[in-house]
Amino acid sequence: MYWLMLVGAGLLEIVWALALKEMGGFTRFWPSVVGIASAVVSFVMLGAALKALPVGTAYAVWVGIGALGVAIAGILVLNESASPIRLAFLAMILVGVIGLKFVDG
Repeated sequence: MYWLMLVGAGLLEIVWALALKEMGGFTRFWPSVVGIASAVVSFVMLGAALKALPVGTAYAVWVGIGALGVAIAGILVLNESASPIRLAFLAMILVGVIGLKFVDG
């Protein structure tokens, strides 16, 4: 249950990070609402997950899911670079996140 909350929090981190790009410095209403709301819910879910998970592991997984998701969205949606070396480093983040689940799970 706590791991599912943590994954959900990480997925919402992707939403608010992408919304930041669309907010225009909080000058666009709906992207700002989506960004703020998803950030708040993400933090609440992270906090709930921390009731049972080690803080170092939970935070690293949360950030890893967010970083990986935003980078993949950047590649797929925003036409950012998909160089082999970039993909290799993103794969390392994924391995690290999965490894933390098995080590501290």
